[in-house]
Amino acid sequence: MTTKEAVIDVIHRAFDANAYPGDDFLLGAFDGREPEDEVAAFRGLADWTAVEAEFLDDHPDALSFFSEAGFHFFLPAYMTADARGALHVADTVFHLTSGFHDEIVEIPTKRRVFVVRTGKSAFINPRRFGAMTFFDYARYRLSIFAREEVGAIVAYLEYKREHSASEFEKERIITALDGFWRERARSAPGADSLKRHLDEQAEYLDALRDGIGE
Repeated sequence: MTTKEAVIDVIHRAFDANAYPGDDFLLGAFDGREPEDEVAAFRGLADWTAVEAEFLDDHPDALSFFSEAGFHFFLPAYMTADARGALHVADTVFHLTSGFHDEIVEIPTKRRVFVVRTGKSAFINPRRFGAMTFFDYARYRLSIFAREEVGAIVAYLEYKREHSASEFEKERIITALDGFWRERARSAPGADSLKRHLDEQAEYLDALRDGIGE
């Protein structure tokens, strides 16, 4: 059985070196005022390890409104606080498991019984996103993590599965682990390859500033 301390240590080793993306790059949703209201509170918090659990619980919807960069930077704060049992409102597991299972509900009306599908195979909003399903979106949004970070997420989800009081949550976690996270832990690019790419890009840009050679 994985211990709380072991999970927190894995999370820190995977995410401690991440750089703050900057205040202007945290917001990822722009419909209405709620996204800005939630995300604005995180501006200037350049050390995720110093963010208190009470603050995270005061902003439980921020994980829905962060940009990919904001989600990447602040997720370990939510995971760490949750592993400690310090979150009472924010649902970190939901944001790592949503989109990997289907839920079907039959709604009877006077005309007929409608089958309402939510989750994995449901369309998000065809008028805006065409044929994109919640599964497509989940894979896109959660592909931002390097292999080492995915390993920490898997450790966190396995810990939550072992200690979850809800059978429904356990089922969601198992489906997400089997349907995405375990394979991603094997196939995601490693942190070293990302660093190598950034170093090469920096060298390339420096060379361009010096001018194009013959």
